[in-house]
Amino acid sequence: MLYYAIVFLPLLGFLAAGLFGKSLGSKACELITSGFMIISALLSWVVFFNIALGDGETVRITVLHWVTSGTLTFDWALRVDTLTAVMLVVVNTVSALVHIYSIGYMHDDPHRARFFAYLSLFTFAMLTLVTSDNLIQMFFGWEGVGLASYLLIGFWYQKPSANAAAMKAFVVNRVGDFGFLLGIFGVFALFQSVDYNTIFSTAANYLPADGAASEAPVLNFLGFALDKVDALTVVCLLLFMGAMGKSAQFLLHTWLPDAMEGPTPVSALIHAATMVTAGVFMVARMSPVFELAPNALLIVTIIGATTAFFAATVGLVQNDIKRVIAYSTCSQLGYMFVALGVGAYGAAVFHLFTHAFFKALLFLGAGSVIHAVSGEQDMRRMGGLGKLIPTTYWMMIIGTVALTGVGIPGTMIGAAGFFSKDAIIESTFASMSGASGYAFFLMIVAAMFTSFYSWRLIFMTFHGKARASAEVMKHVHDSPQVMLVPLYILAVGALFAGVFFVQYFFGDHYDAFWKGALYTSADNHLVEEYHHVPLWVKWSPFAAMAIGFVVAWIFYIRSPEMPKNLAARHRGLYQFLLNKWYFDELYDFLFVRPARCLGRIFWKGGDGWLIDGHGPDGVAAWVVKVTNRVVKLQSGYLYHYAFAMLIGVAALVTWMMLGSFF
Repeated sequence: MLYYAIVFLPLLGFLAAGLFGKSLGSKACELITSGFMIISALLSWVVFFNIALGDGETVRITVLHWVTSGTLTFDWALRVDTLTAVMLVVVNTVSALVHIYSIGYMHDDPHRARFFAYLSLFTFAMLTLVTSDNLIQMFFGWEGVGLASYLLIGFWYQKPSANAAAMKAFVVNRVGDFGFLLGIFGVFALFQSVDYNTIFSTAANYLPADGAASEAPVLNFLGFALDKVDALTVVCLLLFMGAMGKSAQFLLHTWLPDAMEGPTPVSALIHAATMVTAGVFMVARMSPVFELAPNALLIVTIIGATTAFFAATVGLVQNDIKRVIAYSTCSQLGYMFVALGVGAYGAAVFHLFTHAFFKALLFLGAGSVIHAVSGEQDMRRMGGLGKLIPTTYWMMIIGTVALTGVGIPGTMIGAAGFFSKDAIIESTFASMSGASGYAFFLMIVAAMFTSFYSWRLIFMTFHGKARASAEVMKHVHDSPQVMLVPLYILAVGALFAGVFFVQYFFGDHYDAFWKGALYTSADNHLVEEYHHVPLWVKWSPFAAMAIGFVVAWIFYIRSPEMPKNLAARHRGLYQFLLNKWYFDELYDFLFVRPARCLGRIFWKGGDGWLIDGHGPDGVAAWVVKVTNRVVKLQSGYLYHYAFAMLIGVAALVTWMMLGSFF
């Protein structure tokens, strides 16, 4: 019953608020959904201490038999191992706090019951994904998260920008999901199963031994016959394509910043604990398969490092407080995929774990700021808020310290992000990956940029002169306790999750903690090696963080006129970054406009002119035309009818005379 409660209590909350919201009332829906989420979160911590930190073994619970079709057969089952336990803690803890926070943040919204129903649906879909025992069950949760995110991003459907953002997220994710679905088909073609246990046990002995003769092709893809090695590479790249869409990696990242059109609690839930981490979780879960495709892992590393750098550069110049944090999420996800690509799976999940706390803290803190300044999100219209909303200010400071990785290398002193991000950077340097140098350099640069734009946010929002109107400043106040208490809890995780758990996720207790939930061979090597990297490697993230902080302080505290002058001097570069490398414009030119043009051709030419014009509409028009001519014969004048009769009689007589003559 413990595991059933964790997974299905959010579903009950969704059904209660979604089906009976009007009769129950908004307040009751808030209490029901939030209460169920709190219970689910507490039970998740029980599972975490029992399975991950205790002696508990992997649990598999069959809910029902789902599909039998030829050789394809699988159950709906709950798989709970250490990786699942970590994700349960992340998803349910953040979701419960977001539910509580939303009681205050959405207080004046007339559609609160619908909002809380969507939040619970979102959580249930993510729980379905992380507890899946097979790839089809994972895909069900995968698509459920996509649906719920569409509903939440477009929650304020009266705003055209919210509708456009929801549609954009849905469409971009369909691109990635198409690849993911092909990857699932490929896995079934190779292993004749979608069940994890079968796939992993088969994968261990799937490839031919070194020096063995090449085998016959096992998979045809786009007309190419692939052997086992190439087939695994293609399948893993297709699976990763799904992860790129869901986790907003370079080229499929464009939906993530626009998702800020949804309410701020939605941003925290999407960017911290649920949708964007699904891709990281999927690659980690499938690590025994990815480990057999080193070329695919090389691509994962390159894409991850490029994403970390790209998103960090764009975050440098953004002015919307939520978009700055959104691009930070995109960049941090890049770090996680670099770790996955070099085989440091434990470090990737560790950063996912710590990131959930400090990123949720930053988003909910940003929501508290927005709440204080009457809905304003542009940091250029803020300033001087530190003394007016001190609690929010210090919570944002803690989140920024964790995000930028403040800590002393070589010691156990540091915030959560310090331990997890440094583990990724040092593991990348120590790895044997062909892209390790590329990834290491870009991550160090991204760390410097992260520090700069994070402290830029703090300085522009809370320091300096007030730039908001006098009317707004007069009403600035800190948020109610129902919004602040979740920030306190997240702040504890942002400060201490790293030092408490680093030895478990990627340290001395690695094997006892993971219990085989991740592929361990490469990880064990990196767990040992990353402690012995050169001293300059250990201090590089700290130096990058310090440089970013100092430059931000000079730009926005000591000489506030410098950023404007620098932007004017390098206008081309500034516009390039402000417009996000022009990806939206490029995609609009390459895909959106041609699609609209093609659609217009099919609409006007195919459907309108050909089908309707020569089909129903054409036949109807012909009938009307004929009947209109016939109607003209009915004039109503007697002499017209007499004249017609005479013509008829004359024609009849003529016909009879001609007939008798011949």
